[in-house]
Amino acid sequence: QVQLVESGGGLVQAGGSLRLSCAASGRTVSSYAMGWFRQAPGKEREFVAAISRSGVTTSYADSVKGRFTISRDNAKSAVYLQMSNLKPDDTAVYYCAASRLVAAITNVDRYDFWGQGTQVTVSS
Repeated sequence: QVQLVESGGGLVQAGGSLRLSCAASGRTVSSYAMGWFRQAPGKEREFVAAISRSGVTTSYADSVKGRFTISRDNAKSAVYLQMSNLKPDDTAVYYCAASRLVAAITNVDRYDFWGQGTQVTVSS
């Protein structure tokens, strides 16, 4: 299995940027498709972005497309989420996840391993 630890969350003003990192240990991260999800208070966990094993294919939720970029560095066993032009609606706990599948899967139920989450708060 793989263990995931997110970092990089914090408080930022609307329009600002943050980069989240996900460090993996255990099995090599190259064995997994990776994704980012978020959960706001009182809401269901929702898909944000995903990347295939190779990093060639990515997928984004419509709400973040054009503002967020997912990337991976398999040599460093790391996955990143670059967030720009942040909005108050982006406020949530962000989770890194790993899937045994190859593709950039968007379904929360298809992910097998999860990090502990990191808080992102965007102020007006």
